[in-house]
Amino acid sequence: MSRHTLKKRSRKAGLPPGSLVHIGERKTAAMRIDLFDYDEQHCENIQGATIEQCRAALDHGGVVWVDIEGGHDIPALEQIGSQFGLHPLVLEDILNTDQRPKLEDYGDYLYIVLRMLTNGHASGEIASEQVSIILGPNFVLSIQEGAEGDVFEPLRNRLRAAKGQIRKQGADFLAYALLDAVIDNYFIILEKLGEHIEALEENLIGNPGPETLQHIHHLKREMIYLRKSVWPLREVVAAMQRRDTTLIQAGTEYYLRDVYDHTVQVIDTIETFRDMLSGMLDIYLSSVSNRMNAVMKVLTVIATIFMPLTWIAGIYGMNFKHMPELDWEWGYPAAWLVMLGTALGMVAYFKMKKWW
Repeated sequence: MSRHTLKKRSRKAGLPPGSLVHIGERKTAAMRIDLFDYDEQHCENIQGATIEQCRAALDHGGVVWVDIEGGHDIPALEQIGSQFGLHPLVLEDILNTDQRPKLEDYGDYLYIVLRMLTNGHASGEIASEQVSIILGPNFVLSIQEGAEGDVFEPLRNRLRAAKGQIRKQGADFLAYALLDAVIDNYFIILEKLGEHIEALEENLIGNPGPETLQHIHHLKREMIYLRKSVWPLREVVAAMQRRDTTLIQAGTEYYLRDVYDHTVQVIDTIETFRDMLSGMLDIYLSSVSNRMNAVMKVLTVIATIFMPLTWIAGIYGMNFKHMPELDWEWGYPAAWLVMLGTALGMVAYFKMKKWW
């Protein structure tokens, strides 16, 4: 996953609180609104809805879900904030796409921030975007950056087909369903990362190379980013469970408890993968060190064998006139026998000591 982990905040320096400045990458050209107005008996879906249609739907008495893609459009976002009575600080946080997962209670509505992770359709890598969820008495606003896709399509299909009990519940259940869709998709992401880690582990045992170290460091950075994206989410779900607000009904608490359990499982899996990658890094360094030691051992054995042979060749390579073996007929073959016998004897000794 290649991403810019540091957003440029310098453009907001010196501005008063509530100043609307978009921070992050613009992932879609224009804002697109998908409106759902439903109750137990009917469901109306308007794709490409206007802000006025969204506001008018609040008077119908059902649950209104306004799904917005492309939250960088500041004028349109100001209109939405005016129509739904959103605080300027909420609009500021929506435009700042580097928020950590959090929950803020503004009395009439709850503001929730979380990270949505998806598999990029074009690159095959993991795409990350910020999702802002605003839960009101009878409406839910979900604002996405607008990446290559989202995880809410099954939820939209359930609303259209009246499957499950989502059409029988209120806006708080819809907010739970959005959270559940995002968190459940974490398991798919982690499953794919787990497959990469297993393949990397096999490569590490078989034939590790410099590219193996690069993959390990890449996955370690991925785990750091995932931990940053998921860990605070546990506090968000726990705060929603406490039901300090009348916006969340008692019946939704059981479902939030299930989401909390899933969040804990995701965090445990991320921590497990981090420990595995740290261990794999140690194994890689040990493997490289052992390979280097094996090479040095072979070179040392070869050098040790040739040391006496070099000594013998050096003795008989001296230019003294009176050396007894120089005039001996069998001197040359005898020198070869001595050198070969010395070399073979040393090899046998090393084998016996299991040094080679």
